[in-house]
Amino acid sequence: MSYVSPSAVLDAAIEAGAAKSRLSTTQMLVRGAFAGAILGCATTFAFTATLQTGLPIVGSILFPVGFVMIVLLGLELVTGSFALIPLAVLEGRATVRGMLKNFGLVIVGHLLGCAGYLLLYVAVITRMGTDTSDPMIGQILAVAEAKTAGYEAIGLSGLALVVIKAILCNWMVTLGAVLAFTSTATGGKVVAMWLPVTTFFALGFEHAVVNMFVIPAGMLLGADVSFADWWAWNQLPVLAGNLVGGVLLTAALLYLSHRRAPVRTAMTVPEPVDGAVLKTA
Repeated sequence: MSYVSPSAVLDAAIEAGAAKSRLSTTQMLVRGAFAGAILGCATTFAFTATLQTGLPIVGSILFPVGFVMIVLLGLELVTGSFALIPLAVLEGRATVRGMLKNFGLVIVGHLLGCAGYLLLYVAVITRMGTDTSDPMIGQILAVAEAKTAGYEAIGLSGLALVVIKAILCNWMVTLGAVLAFTSTATGGKVVAMWLPVTTFFALGFEHAVVNMFVIPAGMLLGADVSFADWWAWNQLPVLAGNLVGGVLLTAALLYLSHRRAPVRTAMTVPEPVDGAVLKTA
């Protein structure tokens, strides 16, 4: 059978988190950039489906193609690592320093990858800056402003709201990262990952890496959003909320469900090898 038991899933998640913390600087940056570009592409794919059908649920069902590609290619998605690496730290398989290095470098990689894709995509939908009639432009502008000015308009309550939506988002995303370990078959992995990722996108929760694409893309297209608006009213609180959601709602609850006490082993730190974190996000 291809099904993997929950206790074995936890073991695999811990091992994956440990391996992620040992990647080289170059691997973290490149895998993060690759993943950021893929998630930006998946976001525009979902938006396109929504515009073509008039049904947002269609875009939500299709959005997980990006997450699936990232996981199956063994790339780095910081929101998934927000659950996996803390598990490894808890069992002494990774260091706090290694965890923070991964988070920081992968976020930089995401920003670079999202920036590269958004420049290419904006060139496409504006026909190299000569045409602003593509309906996707209006969609991106509306989303970028809703994700910043929409929260700013209600002040501190808006800030609390964006954090809550980020926590709930990464509860689902990290469940997707963990569920990838519940099957040894590619098809099983895909189906398991698809379910929670569709859920977060359909419910309109806040994902840090998606926002690294859609908000600056809106800014480039003329949205009334400043750099300060982007980071103060979305990016920083969303990163914080995503971290809380991954650590508390997935890593901690999964660990408490299937471990009576930490299983500590001597931590070895081999030289980073390409492909060391195959099939994790």
